[in-house]
Amino acid sequence: MIRAFHRWPGLLALALVTVLALSGAALSVFPAAERLAAPQAEAGLTVAALADRIQAVYPGVEQIRRSPSGRITAYWFDQGAPGAAVIDPATGQGVALADPNQALRWLTNLHRSLFLGDGGRIAMAAGAAAMLALSFSGAALVTRRAGGWRHWFARLRGPLAGRLHVEIARIAVVGLVLSSTTALWMTASTFDLLPDRGAIPAMPEVSGETGFAPGQMPTLLQTPVAELRELSFPYPGDATDVFTLKTDRGSGYLDQGDGTLLAWADLTGWKRVSETIYMLHTGQGAATLGLVLGLMALGVPAMGATGVVIWLAGRRGRPRIRGNLPARRAETILLVGSEGGSTWGFAATLHAALTQAGQSVHVGPMSGFAPERYTNAQRIILLTATYGDGAAPASAKGFLDRLSTLDRAPNIPLAVLGFGDRSFPAWCAFARAVAAAAQAKGWPELLTLDTIDRQSPQDFARWGRALGEALGIPLMLSHQPVLPKTETLTLVSRRDYGAEVQAPTAILRFALPRVSLWLHLTGAGFARFQAGDLIGILPEGHALPRLYSLASARRDGFVEIVVKKHPGGLCSGQLTALEPGDTVTAFLRRNPGFRPGRGRAPLILIGAGTGIGPLAGLVRGNARRRPIHLFFGIRHPDSDFFYGEELPAWQEEGRLDRLVTAASRGARPHYVQDTLRDDGGQIAQLIRDGARVMVCGGCEMAEGVADALADILAPVGLTPAVLKAEGRYVEDVY
Repeated sequence: MIRAFHRWPGLLALALVTVLALSGAALSVFPAAERLAAPQAEAGLTVAALADRIQAVYPGVEQIRRSPSGRITAYWFDQGAPGAAVIDPATGQGVALADPNQALRWLTNLHRSLFLGDGGRIAMAAGAAAMLALSFSGAALVTRRAGGWRHWFARLRGPLAGRLHVEIARIAVVGLVLSSTTALWMTASTFDLLPDRGAIPAMPEVSGETGFAPGQMPTLLQTPVAELRELSFPYPGDATDVFTLKTDRGSGYLDQGDGTLLAWADLTGWKRVSETIYMLHTGQGAATLGLVLGLMALGVPAMGATGVVIWLAGRRGRPRIRGNLPARRAETILLVGSEGGSTWGFAATLHAALTQAGQSVHVGPMSGFAPERYTNAQRIILLTATYGDGAAPASAKGFLDRLSTLDRAPNIPLAVLGFGDRSFPAWCAFARAVAAAAQAKGWPELLTLDTIDRQSPQDFARWGRALGEALGIPLMLSHQPVLPKTETLTLVSRRDYGAEVQAPTAILRFALPRVSLWLHLTGAGFARFQAGDLIGILPEGHALPRLYSLASARRDGFVEIVVKKHPGGLCSGQLTALEPGDTVTAFLRRNPGFRPGRGRAPLILIGAGTGIGPLAGLVRGNARRRPIHLFFGIRHPDSDFFYGEELPAWQEEGRLDRLVTAASRGARPHYVQDTLRDDGGQIAQLIRDGARVMVCGGCEMAEGVADALADILAPVGLTPAVLKAEGRYVEDVY
């Protein structure tokens, strides 16, 4: 609901809100420019002294005005001709023409009404209302994505467009709420929808005399120029007219015959509120604040562009679910936790089957978990993948936090189905965490936790039969995985290793595929990738892809992977049989959890076998000479020393500080975890100094590395678990 409330006002009012924001940002510059250009009154200067100086230069002065920026303007008549100038308060002389700035006038009319009069004002007010709705709904979505208000500035992951959208929103939302709220107030005031409670003193009786000098009037002598807004002189020759003084405190009348204060009215609280709102919206009197709000407004077109990209990507990555009912009307609540989008496809298949069986179903993200809305629900089903080392996937962020805050679990039977790859150590870890938390809360169980390995349609059909039995309905789930858009990659070279140790392995280099302009703009597919991202290869005669870690980045100009042939391995067998000129069908998948991070902190790269692939890619791309220490486990130096030609060259170029190898089948068998223990003192010091650890390879190797590092770090009071929590220990294991 919140997502839809955020999406549609944004898409429908995008052009209007963009014009509103850009014109507002441009207008925010003028108060600051005026403040810098205008001569400022010296401290302690009184209105009496200022009036004397100006009257001495311009005897026919009619009015003196001071703007919130401090600029003083005088208006006069000289032999029947009107005149006006910006005044230097030190001399009373005019220093610049007082003609209105035409660019300012044009931008103001555009910003207020699109040059369309009252109709345009109403349209721009609608734009301000849309911006306010977007700000509040966006804040709610950022909070949901981050996992609560306490994590407002938590580190983000995911596609670049989504991260930019949220990063800008987290900073700009306060300014956009302020700007849009004050804009609506000012529009209401323009159309007299607010009470006018300004203080106007009654016109008093006057002395009937004239000629008293303004410089001698007690009230003007006591009023500093810093408080002046306007001083109007009486009409020449009219003894019944008066001086009118307006200041920051109020307004009053002065007798032109004896200078006495005839009447005075303080500004009311309502008037002060209105003036404060005007100042906040225009920046007049608060130039710095105006510039800050203007900078925040510049985030609107950026958020609009990234929002459209997110919307289009969401339409491609999430299947359209026909007949998806609102949560309040559905008997079955189906919530999805997905990172790459594949779990949504399974949800669509389940939704269609349940709907066909006569059930009313609502499908939504786990991050939108709201039990109070499930007023008609008879069951809740959670389909969730796992991100990284057991974390929540993107559409399930905040679910466990929301569940933990409930006094008690919903009294609605629950089924949890986990999706993952059994070869990874964190196999369905998030689904297991959800099931455990639900059990601890006493949530009634519809089905025990079950899992789907590698998006298996057979596993899903088996689970569907069990669900049908629990519901008392026949349920046949026939799922066809929807794969991302694929590209054809052509092999340009290969290097072979490992035949001597019965582990044939090849470094395969493919040409970059051609990328469309749209992909370049959005950064999707092969338009942007880094070493450590994943490439999905579709083996011939099989619908399920196999994932391999990339040993190259886009800037390298090629796509490279390291593949070991596994006995009976369908995909690895086909890949290691490729010859230059052969092609494969592939797609790219981001792996944001396996990144070197920013900054100059040293990297400790640890890998064995084909795990060297992404690590070699990181070293190759280390153009800034960040300190890198690489620990590489091989079987035998003469058979599978992958990248043996490049690594010494990278050391000479300064891309790699240190290389330590461990051969398990040499004269002295040694494993990579043994080399870590040998260098334990230096490793502990590097980590204490902020180094980041990246591990890539098989599960057993990763477990051995974690054990070795636990022993190495124990004397300094650290553990691999602590480093993982700090984001300084990341793994890509299989």
